[in-house]
Amino acid sequence: MKYVAALCLLIFLQGNAFGKEPIIIYLAGDSTIARKLPEKRPETGWGEALQSFFKEGKVKVENLAQNGRSTKTFIAENRWQDLVGRLKKGDYVFIEFGHNDGAKEKTDRYTPPAEYRNNLLRFVSDVRNKKAIPVLLTPVMRRRFDAQGVFYDTHGEYPEIVRRVASEQKVALIDMHRKSEIVLKQYGPEDSRRLFLQLKPGENANYPNGVDDNTHFSPFGAEKMASLAVEGIREQRLGLAKYLK
Repeated sequence: MKYVAALCLLIFLQGNAFGKEPIIIYLAGDSTIARKLPEKRPETGWGEALQSFFKEGKVKVENLAQNGRSTKTFIAENRWQDLVGRLKKGDYVFIEFGHNDGAKEKTDRYTPPAEYRNNLLRFVSDVRNKKAIPVLLTPVMRRRFDAQGVFYDTHGEYPEIVRRVASEQKVALIDMHRKSEIVLKQYGPEDSRRLFLQLKPGENANYPNGVDDNTHFSPFGAEKMASLAVEGIREQRLGLAKYLK
């Protein structure tokens, strides 16, 4: 009888081990990360490409990023609260905002620097209170080159606020801002078009008149940006690194 009970326990434990749920990475952010609707393809958020870098069954990416959102609207629409409600111990939350927070002309989403900082502090605190792991990411660069072919940034002080919060709160930081700048400069003014949603008239049925988008990514660009996030995972020595391919 004891032998049977012990055998049953062993089978149960083995079953649990083999059936262990994957670690979840929740993505909170804007259109540069978010999933795209069929009518927007080939536009691709870099968050869509992240799953492919992990070993099968070990990590699951839950992309909760949404087009046009800032830290302000992500909270106001209860998207952040919904994310936090899903968290369990050991989950990760990758947080990348900034594109829309700094848009002063769009008053619904504009988030002044001080408020942006406070929102980031709230995000970090909420995640840690759930025994999950926050990871802060600076916003990816837009494709911007002047008439002389010199690259320039459009994000103002927002990336540096992320860096300071990460340092003060001892949060892992993946500096997508600096990493993507290096990539855009490497590709240069013309070749960098490949990274973004750039189509000629008649090239794609979703964009019959063509499109010249220097913010949102092509599938190739999304995969490249996701690879920068993966590079950051390794550099920060996150526990997730052991599950990378």
